[in-house]
Amino acid sequence: MPWIHPCLRCGACCATYRVAFYWTEAEPHLGGRVPRDLASKLDPHRLVMRGTETGTERCIALQGRIGDRTTCGIYDRRPSPCRELAPSWEYGEPSPQCDRARLRHGLPPLTPEDWQSPDATAA
Repeated sequence: MPWIHPCLRCGACCATYRVAFYWTEAEPHLGGRVPRDLASKLDPHRLVMRGTETGTERCIALQGRIGDRTTCGIYDRRPSPCRELAPSWEYGEPSPQCDRARLRHGLPPLTPEDWQSPDATAA
């Protein structure tokens, strides 16, 4: 079985946290790349990804089923909070945010072993 990035088998963070970001991230003439139609106004300076306003729904850009197979429909244009949230152990340390989101959706926290491809363990 080919190794699949743990986030592509999860999606929990996308259905747990409010994704608020500075409004310029959705302004193309200012270098923003987030699709404006997928965001709502949160306050005078911030937007929020639709579906994450209360932290009880899922992001409008999340595709797939949480805990099975997921992807971000705007991965290359996702806002800064999404780019900054690192999954547990991807960079050698735990991520409390990742762990909380996974537990909320009935998934166990990631471990260092989740980052080993089957080819690495066969050697």
